[in-house]
Amino acid sequence: MTRILTGGVGKVQVAEALADLAVDGLEVTVSGDMEAAMKLRTGQADYYLGTCHTGAGASLGVLLGVLGSGTCHTFGRGVPTEAEVTELLEGGTKVFGFGMDQISEATPVIARAIAAHTRRPPDPRSAP
Repeated sequence: MTRILTGGVGKVQVAEALADLAVDGLEVTVSGDMEAAMKLRTGQADYYLGTCHTGAGASLGVLLGVLGSGTCHTFGRGVPTEAEVTELLEGGTKVFGFGMDQISEATPVIARAIAAHTRRPPDPRSAP
């Protein structure tokens, strides 16, 4: 089960959009920023989708401060492609931010990329 936390101004709307997608294997919880940062840090959650009015960073401020820039990315007011999200996931990104006005477009793209990424079998070349 992949655990996704939603936060920021549109956290409830993102959670509803994720629920409407009915993607198997995703567990969604509405969260506050600090709680999400701690859950991600301790492995109690896998991903975070945060929203703010501009998508320029306020949706990720606390998470960026706690987890560092290597795991956080904001799309701003743009809508990502599944290829962009997949590339970020492969690079270790766990925290995604976007503008409130992009919830209906960005949420499905990110959710489907996460679901595909977590279902992919591990690369045997990366085994010790």
